[in-house]
Amino acid sequence: MGILDEDVSRVRDQTDLVALVGDYVALKRVGQRFAGLCPFHQEKSPSFSVNAELGVYYCFGCQSSGDAITFLREIEHLDFPETIERLATRAGITLRYDDKSHQRDKSRRSRLVEAVEAAVVFYHQLLVESPAGGAARKYLRGRGFGGDEARQFRLGFSPEGWDDLSKTLSHDNKFSRDDLVEAGLAFVNKANRLQDQFRGRLMFPIFDARGEAVGFGARDLVGEGPKYRNSAESAVYQKSRLLYGLNWAKPEIVARSEVIICEGYTDVMAYSLAGAPNAVATCGTALSDDHVRMLKNLTRRVVLAYDADSAGQGAAERWYKWEQELELEVRVAGLPLGRDPGDLWRDDQPALLASITEAKPFLAFRIDRALAAGDVSTIEGRARAATMAARVIAEHPSELVRDQYALQISESLSLDLDGVRHQITQARTNPIPASAPGRPIANQENEDESPLPPPPVDRREVDILRWVIHDPALVQDWIDASLFIDPTAREVFDLLIEHPDLHEAIAVSDGNARRLLERLAVEEPEVDDEPQTLAARLMVNTVEPVAKRLTDRALRSDDDRASEAKSQLDSLAHARELGEWVSAQNSAKELLRWVIKESARLNEPAGSVE
Repeated sequence: MGILDEDVSRVRDQTDLVALVGDYVALKRVGQRFAGLCPFHQEKSPSFSVNAELGVYYCFGCQSSGDAITFLREIEHLDFPETIERLATRAGITLRYDDKSHQRDKSRRSRLVEAVEAAVVFYHQLLVESPAGGAARKYLRGRGFGGDEARQFRLGFSPEGWDDLSKTLSHDNKFSRDDLVEAGLAFVNKANRLQDQFRGRLMFPIFDARGEAVGFGARDLVGEGPKYRNSAESAVYQKSRLLYGLNWAKPEIVARSEVIICEGYTDVMAYSLAGAPNAVATCGTALSDDHVRMLKNLTRRVVLAYDADSAGQGAAERWYKWEQELELEVRVAGLPLGRDPGDLWRDDQPALLASITEAKPFLAFRIDRALAAGDVSTIEGRARAATMAARVIAEHPSELVRDQYALQISESLSLDLDGVRHQITQARTNPIPASAPGRPIANQENEDESPLPPPPVDRREVDILRWVIHDPALVQDWIDASLFIDPTAREVFDLLIEHPDLHEAIAVSDGNARRLLERLAVEEPEVDDEPQTLAARLMVNTVEPVAKRLTDRALRSDDDRASEAKSQLDSLAHARELGEWVSAQNSAKELLRWVIKESARLNEPAGSVE
């Protein structure tokens, strides 16, 4: 990037997060924080919270979280340097750069983009003007695309020669050998000569969201080698963060509140030319988290325009996860079996547009496919079809959704509802292994297991962590790691001790600990007592459960050392019931000494005590 880390920190610290968020969200003060409707998902009740003092935000609905940099980057779809530069201008900060690295990186990227753009021009001229592009033009005509479409999407043709592109772009030293190799346009062969990366292929230029040329998808025309080849990963081409056609489709996606995700480049062209220019496609890779999170900032409605087999065999668990986490509405285009969007563009354009308007919910589509594969004319056939449909339904994480589809299957197949529900329950209890016969395996290497929801953390431990973050002086004299039974709470505590700066703690955390940290950052501790009573109550409520657990263990082992702790616990409980918090705190102090010693003696955290 080139911007000094110190200046990145200055930008973060000197940005008024409330003012920044207020440019996009109507915020209302609630106690010491500000709340409003989340800009990252649709909601009717405010769940978006901003902590002005710590400079962080958190949504209790969609779990979006971060600081000023994260917020602007997500809401404006910017890259990191652009975000820092915008915030710096807003805060009146003059950024300093590591001149060498900044100039080198910026210049290098510009040089590579320039080289790819030159290749786009070279390939395009060959396609539309040269006899050498005849085979590519013939292929396009066969798909229903003519010269106008080739020009609109800047299609091209890579010649058969070993180094035609390399010689043209190297002419007069315009681009060096390193430029062409790093841009993914050529490679050095065994003879130590430049050789073109793409030869004899129809070329689909790929642009980033800003419209800069960064790579190619190349289709074979003669049946030699893989059907498609894509540019290699480079400083400008990262396929997991690129979507073909997004540079054209972005405004249409926002305007229509819908994105169409296709499998191929010609599919995107077909939808766009038919009147649905909000279509995109991945660039030779499976859809990733980065792709989906990028799109969810533009729209929450997704239509999968895959052929029927691919849509039915997709990574269902991933889509259900994305549906839940990102609040997406996922549908599947109603494409006829064995037909892709390119086929319909050529033969039946009204049907192509109808495939979007008639798109079905993802699960409904998969159930229809399961039922269509069976013979429902006999009782046995209906039972087998119901079993297959039950396996599909069982994968959905929502019990309510599963039950509604169980009712639908029962009615459509004239089968007993309880029997269908039993089949679904059995399928959830004993799912078909990934390698078992009958389970689709397409894209299996890209599937992730749906994560289980994070287990709840003891509210008393969450409460004390809240104070560690927001008012550490209240607890710092006595708080100790041995007081945290829950492993997530213990991990959060350790992070806060090791990284007193909350932003640093969040940055190095992950998983459940990160989610808990982000939530606690915007949650205010409840101040319902005067300071002395509050401090006593916090200590008592934190120490008592751990001391009781250790004491019970010691008593089961006939350990005489537990008798004094048991006596202190009884005194603490009695004082607490009477509301005598100072007396209860004195007992808690004695118990805390015992807890620390006992935990050390057992050489294990208190959380592992049974």
